[in-house]
Amino acid sequence: MDVIRKIGHNEIVEITTPVLITWHDGKSKLCGDIRALNNYTKADGYRIPRIPHALDKLAKAKYITKMDCMKGFHQNAVKPNSMKLLRIICHMGIYE
Repeated sequence: MDVIRKIGHNEIVEITTPVLITWHDGKSKLCGDIRALNNYTKADGYRIPRIPHALDKLAKAKYITKMDCMKGFHQNAVKPNSMKLLRIICHMGIYE
């Protein structure tokens, strides 16, 4: 399964606005601004736990894990029918 696919010239696309992110070390990353998708997403169906309850469970935990969300962008699986919503346009073409 390819991670990135270039969109063909005869495919109809909804253009996304590119956003250039510059890190503190000068490196850059091209991302798509997909905030408009928030209007079409469903809220999670579970409640956020109360802080005292969460801390009590954390105190009894056998293992604690952390995840680096800063560089984990696009590391989660996306359903094939949702790929079109995550398209990025740049000077080399349109990619999903």
